[in-house]
Amino acid sequence: MREIVLDTETTGFKANEGDRLVEIGCIELVNHIPTGRHYHVYVNPERAMPEDAFKVHGLSDEFLKDKPLFAAIAREFCDFIGEDMLVIHNAAFDLSFLNAELARLDGFPHIAMERAIDTVRLARGKFPGAQVSLDALCKRFNIDNSARIKHGALLDAELLAEVYLELIGGRQQGLGLAGSEAGDSLVAAPQMRGPARPPRPHQASEAEQAAHAAFVAKLKDAIWLRGD
Repeated sequence: MREIVLDTETTGFKANEGDRLVEIGCIELVNHIPTGRHYHVYVNPERAMPEDAFKVHGLSDEFLKDKPLFAAIAREFCDFIGEDMLVIHNAAFDLSFLNAELARLDGFPHIAMERAIDTVRLARGKFPGAQVSLDALCKRFNIDNSARIKHGALLDAELLAEVYLELIGGRQQGLGLAGSEAGDSLVAAPQMRGPARPPRPHQASEAEQAAHAAFVAKLKDAIWLRGD
């Protein structure tokens, strides 16, 4: 199962009022394990950067002026995410910007909300009433976010990937228990297994054998010496 953890940075909060994407970061997971593949790009928004947005992510007009337009990277972005599920923190926000950019182009499909796993909703369901910002969840799960001085799409996607794995049960989901359909009994959940390692040969040393013999000699009424 392939999933894409995705984050964006923008010029503001309202895609339908002229705000644009300026950065996309994606992390690939296969069976909930990061593969090392990622997609990251800065985008020229074709408009000035508001000061409030600059304070959030630090991406200036000067930095973005020579970056590609969204039209130039749309195909490679869509190819990377494919048709797989997208893991997004506050999915409605990011998808509104991605779909606004795609709608400006011919031949690109709308990204349906049904494709998104919203980690904000997951966190609210698991921790009702608690803060569910990315920073708050990193703190809850002891995930190091010290490098997050400002928002950045790729770094935030990397942190979100760790948060997501914790929200769905941690990195060792196979150790959990799942209810059987036949009743209330519990069965071990499926586990991912690698190739079996051959057993390592081990021979007790003479010193270890002597220590064992001395220990056994001190035992009284050992059950293996009884006749009954």
